[in-house]
Amino acid sequence: MRIGEIAALVGVTPRAVRHYHHQGLLPEPTRRANGYRDYSVRDAVLLARIRRLTELGLGLDEVRDVLADDAGRELVEVLEELDDDLARQQRLLSERRERLGVLLEQARAGRLPAEGPVSPELAALFGSLAEETAGRPASATAAKDREVLALLDTVAPAPERDRLLGAMRRMTEAPGAVERAYEVYGLLDAIADADAGDPRVEEAARALADCMPDEVVEGLGDDGTPAGGGSTLMDAFFADFPPAQAEAVRRALRLVAERAR
Repeated sequence: MRIGEIAALVGVTPRAVRHYHHQGLLPEPTRRANGYRDYSVRDAVLLARIRRLTELGLGLDEVRDVLADDAGRELVEVLEELDDDLARQQRLLSERRERLGVLLEQARAGRLPAEGPVSPELAALFGSLAEETAGRPASATAAKDREVLALLDTVAPAPERDRLLGAMRRMTEAPGAVERAYEVYGLLDAIADADAGDPRVEEAARALADCMPDEVVEGLGDDGTPAGGGSTLMDAFFADFPPAQAEAVRRALRLVAERAR
């Protein structure tokens, strides 16, 4: 193969191939009598591996280290690894398209949450809550609650996300849970402009703690903060609330932690 042919086969540009030669990642192939480079299947396999590694975000020095570890392997081993990697990418692509399909269906039906796209589990939770809260006065705290859940849905590890969403779902399914939640939202809305020493903070904290399932404090210490150290996400979470509301949430977490002991 000539340079244009191998570049087209692997999905890179001839300029990229020359750059990899210059960086020492791709050895210079033998040349034909006319001076043109003559690339083999092994060259194509190596070039494909370089492309995959760079697409994963590795720098060229890191790619060089990985390739050095591969030196001396049989071609069949490298091809099998390429095949396994392509199969993995196909599975990921299929999963992404499946999630996209759910979002498209929700969007076409006008059911995509304002915080979306979110996971199907959180979308279902938001959907059930929307049905039960239709006609209720708007609550700034309720809106913020949804934003926090959407954030956790994205950044929390899958097991933690599933645990929290499961706890939320069970909480909302309890008789009268939504009504109690909106009573708490009202108490928190009322102290939005208060200071942390306002006596209403304790009332809001106790009402919030009564709504929270014990599962929400798993992994937290007795004081309601992350066990074993701070949390950037937790710090950002509290910083986003007015002082009185942040204090109410802290107290509520401490009360639930004490109850769960």
